[in-house]
Amino acid sequence: MKRSPRGVAAAAALLGVSLAATPVAAQKAGGILRMFSPDSPASMSILEEATAFSQRPMMGVFNNLVIYDQGSKQNSLASIVPDLATGWSWSEEGTELTLPLRQGVKWHDGRPFTASDVKCTWDLLLGKSSEKLRLNPRKSLYGNLEGVTVNGDFEVTFRLKRPQPAFLALLASGYSPVYPCHVAPRDMRQHPIGTGPFKFVGFKPNESIKVTRNQDYWKADRPYLDGIEYTIIKNLSTAILAFVSGKFDMTFPYSVTAPLLSDVKKQMPQTNCELSPLGIHRDLMVNPHVPPFDNPELRRAMALSLDRKAFIDIITEGTGDIGGIMQPPPEGLWGCRPTC
Repeated sequence: MKRSPRGVAAAAALLGVSLAATPVAAQKAGGILRMFSPDSPASMSILEEATAFSQRPMMGVFNNLVIYDQGSKQNSLASIVPDLATGWSWSEEGTELTLPLRQGVKWHDGRPFTASDVKCTWDLLLGKSSEKLRLNPRKSLYGNLEGVTVNGDFEVTFRLKRPQPAFLALLASGYSPVYPCHVAPRDMRQHPIGTGPFKFVGFKPNESIKVTRNQDYWKADRPYLDGIEYTIIKNLSTAILAFVSGKFDMTFPYSVTAPLLSDVKKQMPQTNCELSPLGIHRDLMVNPHVPPFDNPELRRAMALSLDRKAFIDIITEGTGDIGGIMQPPPEGLWGCRPTC
């Protein structure tokens, strides 16, 4: 959902279906992108936070070794591209992943980026360093990682306990930024230092998060924006009203239900919306240890009695489909096709 040439709004419905926006065509460089965030994170440290509320605004402050191609609709091993790494190669046994690193990259405080920063980051995640993360929600992801070896200043090797072809997908995740060796984890919580296109400006809990353009970014023509400002608004209806009034240029997926989308389109007839699948679900949870729900036949009867199609049609105003846990093609790889 886009409003004038300034910005984009992404709309998401509930229950296995969503509405998402495609980005606006390229505009001239400059300007501040104004967005809202649905919640206030505990800190700005992506490695220590479990939700997207720190990852979304801070991902632009950092770089990954590799990342999913942002122009591709579908994340897969085939859509992974280099970022701080310039490429990668696997050993014949499939237990060693070697990545040559980009040279000339600097942290936002002017210090050079080297292979030691990569090793320090994954030593933190593995709990091997003297510095410790306050919380480490992604440690379990690296249970198969033996360790990281530095090969000079600009090459690293990830040594696995057994072959894991999808390991590269973990490195491409938005939760896998490279942290600087010379900044303590406690300092990254309130003033993160990265190598990314944006520099951290400030975080006011329950109020706002701000980042500004990195004038010395190693990609010479990026970023296009002068900065991004996130206003924290926990009430969805309030946030959508703010969007309609012109306070924001963009919302997030999952942020606009079908009824709210209809209201926005009525109030903003100039808005153009393009919808695409984005799997979202709602769960009916019962306690199987308490009568009468301890009876498996009763639970089966409950499952069979649900008219899923009618439920989805009501919530999404007829725009939804019954799906599986994964997204269907073309956005996903493994989800239900329209015929299932």
